[in-house]
Amino acid sequence: MSVEKATVASKRKSSGWGGQLVQLAGIVVAVFIAKGALAEPFYVPSGSMEPTLLIGDALIASKFPYGYGTSSLPIQINLPESGRVFAETPKQGDVVVFRWPGDRSQAWVKRVVGLPGDRIQMRQGQLFINDRPAELKPDGVGAAEDDNGSNEPAYRYVETLPNGVSHLIFKMRDSGPLDNTQEVTVPAGHLFVLGDNRDNSADSRVPLRSGGVGLLPIDNLIGRADAVLGSWDLGMRSQPVWTWLSGFRLARFFTAVH
Repeated sequence: MSVEKATVASKRKSSGWGGQLVQLAGIVVAVFIAKGALAEPFYVPSGSMEPTLLIGDALIASKFPYGYGTSSLPIQINLPESGRVFAETPKQGDVVVFRWPGDRSQAWVKRVVGLPGDRIQMRQGQLFINDRPAELKPDGVGAAEDDNGSNEPAYRYVETLPNGVSHLIFKMRDSGPLDNTQEVTVPAGHLFVLGDNRDNSADSRVPLRSGGVGLLPIDNLIGRADAVLGSWDLGMRSQPVWTWLSGFRLARFFTAVH
């Protein structure tokens, strides 16, 4: 092979590698943009949203329903809040993923029950919105799992909000510390959120200083939890490795979040 031919071949090889690198960079940028603008996956580590979401669920949060702000970024960096663009207020009953006001590096998930101007109160374990009770219909008994993997019997109810949205909740008692609260008026720019596992959720009933959410700033929203992509029972970690495949909850794969 002549020196000239070798040089041409070397240039073609270099050009080929360069083209592949450009394509790879383009794919990475496209994925980053999609994750930042369209949707982002999250993992459920606690039982506060049972029975709607289980420990070990992998869910997808759509970002476009509520617009975009610094909380929507796929990586959390300290930027001053400047409001949201294309902003929309969630609806009562939406399950939302948000930056916890106590530590914005943490993403939490709860259900919206109170919008700006709403008056929210718990009376003997029943939710009241603007003095209207959320209807509770008994739906048998389930098992509420705690963060340690143990289960406790829990009464299951279908709760229907005043706007007609229905979803399942767990209740273990009617006289717990979070079952009777003072009426709270949700201020502008905030939301009142609850966990569906009503006796095991640090939500808007619990002040931020006590480890709860308090009244959630709308600017902290990441997106709306729309679907469970997959689920694996974390309790299987204590079992032999060859049994782990049985921990996949196939019935929950690609199911909608209600």
